[in-house]
Amino acid sequence: MVQMAASLELNFASETYKDAYSRINAIVIEGEQEAHENYITLGGMLPESQEDLAKLSKMEMRHKKGFEACAKNLSVTPDMPFAKEFFAQLHENFQIAAATGNTVTCLLIQSLIIECFAIAAYNIYIPVADSFAKKITEGVVKDEYMHLNFGEVWLQANFEASKAELQTANRQNLPLIWRMLNNVSKDAKVLGMEKDALIEDFMIAYGEALGNIGFNTGEIMRMSAYGLIGA
Repeated sequence: MVQMAASLELNFASETYKDAYSRINAIVIEGEQEAHENYITLGGMLPESQEDLAKLSKMEMRHKKGFEACAKNLSVTPDMPFAKEFFAQLHENFQIAAATGNTVTCLLIQSLIIECFAIAAYNIYIPVADSFAKKITEGVVKDEYMHLNFGEVWLQANFEASKAELQTANRQNLPLIWRMLNNVSKDAKVLGMEKDALIEDFMIAYGEALGNIGFNTGEIMRMSAYGLIGA
């Protein structure tokens, strides 16, 4: 209700709003580009799933174009250098894992952490978005659940063999999400998105994904706690 009320007070044409939007929108665009590239990479690592991953990759490019249209609708130029720096550490970790053949780590970064983060952000953004962006984002978030499901299904099927690497990858990468979130919390607030709501939605989605894969409640709590270090 607080977010719904906030949307009524937002001035989408104000310079303050557009300045913050230039960074948030760029992050979304870059995130979809990263996901596009990551799914292509995963397709090479998982040849038996290459066709499915290629479809997910193409979907991410459609999302990117949709969010680029959202920026044009508000006459905003996305701050892409900021966005590339925003994703730099997570991007590097994915590339290192891919180069060393750590498929499980790559899936945790892209199919769980990034997708859960995107789902949380989009769900919090939709109630406070302008009408054009709201329609685009509602369509995107439906697809993101499909992407999350791919990672869950594969990791569940390979849970025992993947468990130790998942725990290590979680410890290395989850804290990055909170640092990233802290870097844009002020801009997000200008758009009507509260940091606490983003954290809560992410924790719920990520915890559910870990549970679907096979972790028990105690393990999920311990793994999630690594993220709170940077919150």
